[in-house]
Amino acid sequence: MAKKKTKSTFIGIKATPEQAALLAKLQEQLKSGTKTEVLLKGLELLAQLSPDETTAALETLSADMASGSQPATSLELARLEAEAQQYRNVLQQTKNKTEGVMRQVIKQISQTDKILAHYGSDSSELVQMIIDIQHENHWLPKEALVWLSQKLDVPLNQVYQIATFYKAFSLVPKGKHSVSVCMGSACQVRGAPALLDRVTEVLKIAPGETSPDMRFSLDTENCPGCCALAPLMVVDGIYYCNPSAKEIKQIMAACK
Repeated sequence: MAKKKTKSTFIGIKATPEQAALLAKLQEQLKSGTKTEVLLKGLELLAQLSPDETTAALETLSADMASGSQPATSLELARLEAEAQQYRNVLQQTKNKTEGVMRQVIKQISQTDKILAHYGSDSSELVQMIIDIQHENHWLPKEALVWLSQKLDVPLNQVYQIATFYKAFSLVPKGKHSVSVCMGSACQVRGAPALLDRVTEVLKIAPGETSPDMRFSLDTENCPGCCALAPLMVVDGIYYCNPSAKEIKQIMAACK
């Protein structure tokens, strides 16, 4: 007669020999009724834990059942359920974050490939390619610059030297709309500090910051060459001469 094999799984859980023995013992102690249903639910939750954690939990359950301590067992199962739910939540958040990052990387590489194709992957057009990447994203993502370096066979430090040399480039995320206030001598004399205060109050951000909704980035600059319009605010390349707080709100509202 063939020797009866010991099951290595229980309700879908792959158990070690030690865990299988504990499971069998618990199964024998709880033969029927609601207790069995509670046990099964707890064992299903154990599948979310590591082998060491599973063994420890099973040993606790076995000891409780042997001593007739049903309340302790219920509390243990409740704790396991709460921990398992917490692990599931963390795993789901990690998965969502990873998927979001991967989608963004794929998007950056795809955009960069189009720019490379437009310039025939000619390394002499490196600066213009970086300008185009900045235009597409409103900043220079690391993934795009690394891909550009690899495809053109240009050292990455050379790419970053260009990216950090020109003030127009940004290595941190920028808002969709660029807002700047001139702080040159002529604008300073004609009220640039007060204008900057009005812009800061409307946007609720300080120079060098980006709004939480990624709509606006605020910066200061030195003399764009329109001193006759001083004090000057520039929004997406359009010049505004000393706008009032009401006018600033209208300008920002028109940015879609």
